Amino acid sequence: MKLNFGPRLLYSLAALVWLVSSCNPAPPNLPSSGPADIRRDATVEAVEKVIPSVVNIATSTDFNKHRVNIGPYRYEIRTPSGEKLNSIGSGVILEQVGDEVYILTNLHVVSDATRIHVQLADGEVYEAQQLALKFKKDLALLKIRVKAGSTPLHGVRFAGDEDLMLGETVIAVGNAFGLGGSVSRGILSSKNRRPASGDSQLDISDWLQTDADINPGNSGGPLINLNGEVIGMNVAASENKEGPGLRFAIPVTQISSALSDFFTLEFTSDLWLGATFRGTRLPLTVRFVQKGSPADRAGLKPGQEVLEVNGKAITGLVKFNSLVAGSTDLRARFTVLDGGRRRELEATLVPLIELLRETLYGRLGLKTEKLTATNSAGLILKPNEGLMVGEVQEKSPGAAVGLQTGFVIVGVDGLPLTKLADVAQTLGNKKPGVPVTLSLLVPQVGGGNVVGYQTATATLQAR
Repeated sequence: MKLNFGPRLLYSLAALVWLVSSCNPAPPNLPSSGPADIRRDATVEAVEKVIPSVVNIATSTDFNKHRVNIGPYRYEIRTPSGEKLNSIGSGVILEQVGDEVYILTNLHVVSDATRIHVQLADGEVYEAQQLALKFKKDLALLKIRVKAGSTPLHGVRFAGDEDLMLGETVIAVGNAFGLGGSVSRGILSSKNRRPASGDSQLDISDWLQTDADINPGNSGGPLINLNGEVIGMNVAASENKEGPGLRFAIPVTQISSALSDFFTLEFTSDLWLGATFRGTRLPLTVRFVQKGSPADRAGLKPGQEVLEVNGKAITGLVKFNSLVAGSTDLRARFTVLDGGRRRELEATLVPLIELLRETLYGRLGLKTEKLTATNSAGLILKPNEGLMVGEVQEKSPGAAVGLQTGFVIVGVDGLPLTKLADVAQTLGNKKPGVPVTLSLLVPQVGGGNVVGYQTATATLQAR
């Protein structure tokens, strides 16, 4: 059967085609972006977010015989005299303030080290200072000072304290076997694996368990989720002859607690504020307030969100401490969010040395003076290493044990006076009647002049 179309019908069809094409014009001749790269999945993107904030760590010692710490294992190594590498590990950048960069790693990575070397993702190597340790949490805080004008470094982003999903994909990042940055992938096998009693070197109440490979050198590196957030710190591997063994990480909730303790004004700046803050995420939230402290008197309360200090925004816990410590006349102004309402609070900070002197007088009856060039003649001590007794109150605990003017206090209950925060807390928390042991330097007099000092201890009853 043959179909014949007349001229009018053909004209109508041509007009219809023109109308449709004019309503739906062809796209301009632009260069094609090409198909999406199927290799760039969530794992790749998560690694790209965190890898610039992961560092390699090597430690060294000057001893001919020393212990090598790799993961939870220790090995005895004998080397020729001189400084030798004795440990490898990883760490994560927390925050940069000015030219100072704060880094978190495992304690066992840097224990017994005389020098600590940190290599950044760009290959630059810096010597690190060890600032603080948490033995029961196996965590250590380090600090490096980067070159002026260096590209700013960014800290890792932490997950919420309880933001864990059993079976979710996790990635272990670190310096495996000292070969440089490496990654391995697995799942979160357990959110609270408890090691058998007495079978662990670490006192961690709840470990994360994963089947992602954690090898020697991974210790101190992050275990992250697919958002690129740190959910734990790689710490140990338990080998098993019957299978591949188990891999563990310190959970983020333990890390958050440790950072709250590390970054207190009492520890970082020898100033008494009396508050701790959640240390891993913004907004900065008040965790604890000491009764009767400057923070308490200012109106700070647990649960409040601190938005600004002295009118400046907070970028993290390190920056918060820096802003508070730099307050004019020791007066810090806080802008907080309290129950959804903005409030302005002001705290007057107290230098810890002054707090300790007040406590020594109130609890032991000892009026003390700071060491100066005049009153410390013959002492090889720095001004912050001791307090000289200037007066002993009658019928006080100090008088009862025969303490005298001119004695120098250098420690309390075995703690050196340089650890002001620990000393002040230890002495201040003593209940009446509880013994206090003072480490002293007692002047030796000859010919009417002080000719030297002798070490001594005295045990007093706190009042």
